Amino acid sequence: MNKTFFLSYIYFITFSAYTQNTRVFGSVKEDYSFKPIVGVLVEVENTNIKTLTNQLGEFEFRSHIPFGEHVLKISKKGYITKRFPIVINEGQMLNISDMTLERDLSETEDLFTITLSDDELNDDASGADNISGLLASSLDVFQRTAAFEFSSSFFRIRGLDSNNGTILLNGIEVNKVYNGRPQWSNWGGVNDVLRNQELASGLSPSSYTFGGVLGSTNINLRASEAKLGRRITYSSSNRSYTNRVMATYASGLLSNNWAYTISLGRRWGNEGYQDATSYNSNSFFASVEKKFNEKHSLGLTAIYTPNRRGKSSPNTQEVYGLKDIKYNAYWGWQNGKKRNSRIKEVNEPIIMLNHYWNLDDSMSLTTNIGYQFGKLGNSRLDYNGTDLINGFPEGGGANPSPTYYQKLPSYFERNFPNDLQFAYIALKEFQDGGQINWNAMYDANISNSYNGGNAIYALYEDRVDDTQLTINTILNKQLNDNAILNASIGYKNLNSENFAQVVDLFGASTYLDIDGFASDINKAQNDMLNPNRLVGEGDKFKYHYNILANEFNAFVQAQFTYSKLDFYVSGSVKQTQYQREGVYQNGGFPNSSLGKGEQLSFTGFGAKAGATLKLTGKHLFNVNAGYISRAPSIQNTFSNSRENHNIVPNGSEEGIIAVDLSYMLRSPIVQAKLTCYYTKIIDANEISFFFADGIGGDNAVFVQEILQGIDKKHLGAELGIEAQVTSSIKLKGAASVGQFTYANNPNLYLSTEPDQESVEAGFINGFKDFGQSQLKNYKLASGPQNAYSVGFEYRDPEYWWFGATANFFSNTYLDVSPLTRSSNFNTDFDGNVFNDYDEDLARELLKQERFDDYMVINLVGGKSWKIGAYYVGFFASINNLLDEVYKTGGFEQGRNANYRELRDDKALDTPVFGPKYWYGRGTTYFLNLNLRF
Repeated sequence: MNKTFFLSYIYFITFSAYTQNTRVFGSVKEDYSFKPIVGVLVEVENTNIKTLTNQLGEFEFRSHIPFGEHVLKISKKGYITKRFPIVINEGQMLNISDMTLERDLSETEDLFTITLSDDELNDDASGADNISGLLASSLDVFQRTAAFEFSSSFFRIRGLDSNNGTILLNGIEVNKVYNGRPQWSNWGGVNDVLRNQELASGLSPSSYTFGGVLGSTNINLRASEAKLGRRITYSSSNRSYTNRVMATYASGLLSNNWAYTISLGRRWGNEGYQDATSYNSNSFFASVEKKFNEKHSLGLTAIYTPNRRGKSSPNTQEVYGLKDIKYNAYWGWQNGKKRNSRIKEVNEPIIMLNHYWNLDDSMSLTTNIGYQFGKLGNSRLDYNGTDLINGFPEGGGANPSPTYYQKLPSYFERNFPNDLQFAYIALKEFQDGGQINWNAMYDANISNSYNGGNAIYALYEDRVDDTQLTINTILNKQLNDNAILNASIGYKNLNSENFAQVVDLFGASTYLDIDGFASDINKAQNDMLNPNRLVGEGDKFKYHYNILANEFNAFVQAQFTYSKLDFYVSGSVKQTQYQREGVYQNGGFPNSSLGKGEQLSFTGFGAKAGATLKLTGKHLFNVNAGYISRAPSIQNTFSNSRENHNIVPNGSEEGIIAVDLSYMLRSPIVQAKLTCYYTKIIDANEISFFFADGIGGDNAVFVQEILQGIDKKHLGAELGIEAQVTSSIKLKGAASVGQFTYANNPNLYLSTEPDQESVEAGFINGFKDFGQSQLKNYKLASGPQNAYSVGFEYRDPEYWWFGATANFFSNTYLDVSPLTRSSNFNTDFDGNVFNDYDEDLARELLKQERFDDYMVINLVGGKSWKIGAYYVGFFASINNLLDEVYKTGGFEQGRNANYRELRDDKALDTPVFGPKYWYGRGTTYFLNLNLRF
């Protein structure tokens, strides 16, 4: 039997005093070679008693250890930390020889996990935004499984958005003020320097920030604490990019008390898994630190990771049926190359200055200044009116999207049921082509310009140019052997400039800056200060405004640690201010678009507490509870900030109530954690934009849908377990069982441009109250609500390893349309219920779609070599080995806004306005090769 297991439990009669006669000693060896390991840290947990192993791998405690049960922790960088329960008795000699540590081969796995974060998160075209992209080695069994196995299915931990977690770089929060989410591509591609992470999961305490209900992660970028050495990495994949190279050097703390780290990277690819999803990114990182003395150290860090990537489209089932799950409607052929009309470009450098001050042995003060600037752009096609004829915009082009509903067979089947040749022609044209026709847009623009007109089509970019300053100071004080005080105060200032900019006029020289869909020429003016303005490439147009935001925050926390019980209490306060400043005077909202609007102010509070009961070194129980109130994000505060100052009616701080209870099992063979949780979100807002039929007029109307006062309930359990059944084989499993639902019927409002048609539809000044949307008990569209994983891992004495997992997903739901669950659904424009309304049929029409359950098989493996002074590591993974086809998300189109519209559409074999879906990727791979020296 393995000595590690045999030596883990040594039980004698327990006393509660100190003794001079007790001797505790032992040794630590490598698990496979059984060679001694030098410099292993051996410590008695929850005490200050620790020592290091010598050249023979041996150690002995010189300090007196209290009698009773303890946990012995052995750790060294590059090895997997282990814990062993021991009992200290009076007058006994405790010999713990030949404990073993196994090498940590997860470094390349960590690279893979961070890569997932950068590739999968925050792509609004893919519906991702699932996990926070944490290092696998810093997570428990369940979280590690969520990062590796569940991420490709857009699984969200506890069904929550990533704005419920806080990401910090060197103690500076980097979640975006606009939507509260981290923009991972701001530091993507420099994975080597992201390894040093400090994780506080869930409501557990952090030394840096109050955090959110999904916890917080501080990524430590200090040059003096970076892993010493050089690393060169090459990766290949068929997911987002196809190639990556990266080189990193960390000096460590030099003899002159300077330290520096440099990392360079590049990722590129003409096409990822989806068609025409190009990727082009460069990454630069530099950090330098000067240690002046034992008390003061100053660090300067700069990150610059400009990247451009092509987006992919959600599509109806009709479109996927005619093409395949790789189909992307955003591109077309131009000069023999695929050109994507939807390019996301992020170019936002970050500069940080950090001062570290050790006031004494028990207290430290860290002061941070962060400055971020640059641009974020998303391109798209425009085809508004091109010229003025008799005072009205005329000559607008047809929608260039190949999936525009009037180009698909279903449209002709519905409108020409007795002459299906039109549907057949549309079918063949889409199957044979079905992409953007760039040449046709060039021909139309050049022809119209030749005849004295303006461009019919234009490619433009929605731009956000942010300038953000963050200042904070963080205090950590060791009050005594059992208590730690953490506190911080901070300030954040954001100036966000938002506008549209012309990118390409396809052979034309000018474009008319008006709204071609407006009812009259005055309302058509995007800027009444410059009516009927002609713009060229590089000019700003359509909309232009600034968002000014300020945040003041503070938090304080006390942590207490004892032999049997740990507990903490924490509180926070945050004052948030928003103000919109319009640069253009919009024709539809001439009195509420120009200049500064009302300054909005929100005050948020947070309080949480938790405790861990260490029943024995093997059995632990943990409980956490908290309440957070926070300002709504900028995204969910202004109803249509591009055109006016208007805000969400009755807007206020949203609240979050969270409770979780965990049981943890720690033994040499089995590690397990079971958590039950309850989270309720109160008074949240959501805003969306779409064209809607059936809201009072004959034509589709572009509306802003405002859902206010939303309550959501997240209830469930998480289990992670792994068993080291032999020295080489580990079994592992995880499960997440949840129920995520709307907990009330929120208020629904629509806003649109005020005109005669909207007045006839009951809108007052472009605004209408639709009462409550009957959403209670509908499921939230937050990825799979149930996920399970079982697998194994084999690690060979020759330093290669292999693993396989089977992952099962169920209870994934379509995002429902709030408008079709409101009074608008069953009432005519006169306010009376439709005379042909059938309640049973309506109930069936409004039933939420649940996607099919599915299983995904993943394989991972790696190998490491030591060649002289060089270390070579290889990592490979194959996701979705069996090429399973599955839906990961989707949404109902709001176009069918009432009973008759939805009934008639769903009665068709192929609905014209069916839901749009995202599909998971088929079989994909990731390869990583690195050299360390």
